[in-house]
Amino acid sequence: MKRRDFIKSSAISLVASSSILTQCDNPIKKVKNDPIVLSTWDHGIPANNAAISIINKNGSSLEAVEAGVRVTEADPLSQSVGLGGRPDKDGHVTLDACIMDSDGNAGSVAFLRDIKHPISVARKVMEQTDHVMLVGKGAKKFALEKGFKEENLLTEKSREEWLQWKKDNSIKDSWGPNDEHDTISTLARDNNGNLAGACTTSGLAYKLHGRVGDSPIIGAGMYVDNEIGAVGATGKGEEVIKTCGSFLVVELMRQGYSAMDACKEAVNRILRKQSGKSDFQIGYIALRKDGQVGFSAIHDGFQYALYKNNKNKLYDVKGIG
Repeated sequence: MKRRDFIKSSAISLVASSSILTQCDNPIKKVKNDPIVLSTWDHGIPANNAAISIINKNGSSLEAVEAGVRVTEADPLSQSVGLGGRPDKDGHVTLDACIMDSDGNAGSVAFLRDIKHPISVARKVMEQTDHVMLVGKGAKKFALEKGFKEENLLTEKSREEWLQWKKDNSIKDSWGPNDEHDTISTLARDNNGNLAGACTTSGLAYKLHGRVGDSPIIGAGMYVDNEIGAVGATGKGEEVIKTCGSFLVVELMRQGYSAMDACKEAVNRILRKQSGKSDFQIGYIALRKDGQVGFSAIHDGFQYALYKNNKNKLYDVKGIG
């Protein structure tokens, strides 16, 4: 075969392959723009309530997801997010968060201390700078300049648990309580059909000082493409980062995967690298543009909260690992 003919044949094959990928069994269809809010874990119920109250006042999906996760950030009983979050190995509460709007804009903060609402700082980064991510002292300096209040986020309950952990486990490579509750990711579709997402966490309990997981990383902990869908992750952030998890789920949906199958494939990619077994948890939630909802997790125990058709319910997810 001549080189020119080979190139021509290859180009035709690529076009054909692309056509096949975009014409799978689950094309994204235009549907009525009923509002939907989807969040990880049981703290997603109050987050969903706050988000839908914004949408019902004709607010945007961006405003909704920020308002939703702020509820969790302010709850001292939620020890994996914001105020009352479990500290790192050295006793410092460090927070990570990211947010995306329907236009593909993104903002993020990581390793942020003493600021209760990192999600709102992330939104300021998105809307008031040319950057996407600020970290550590720079993120805190920016927050204070924008009027955020500095406060101690370590509650007495979390402090006492940390001291007990230091006494019992600090000489081991042990990262805190066996509690799968983790990051809150909230995804929303507003009355105009536009998508947005927010993700916020205090990270792995008793982590090494300076550790950052997937939550503030666009395309890992959360990702939004307004043409396709929005995805959020929870669980062991290191494994989500390695597979660009949320971006992967969105791209699978772009290829025609259902929201459910896309989440399952993302979980399976992690499992395959673990020879089919894992002692850690990963969970995904997905909201397609057409309103289709998906979810998957490695182990039993993962939960998601869904507001749809004027009902806000908590669901258990059966693990596939």
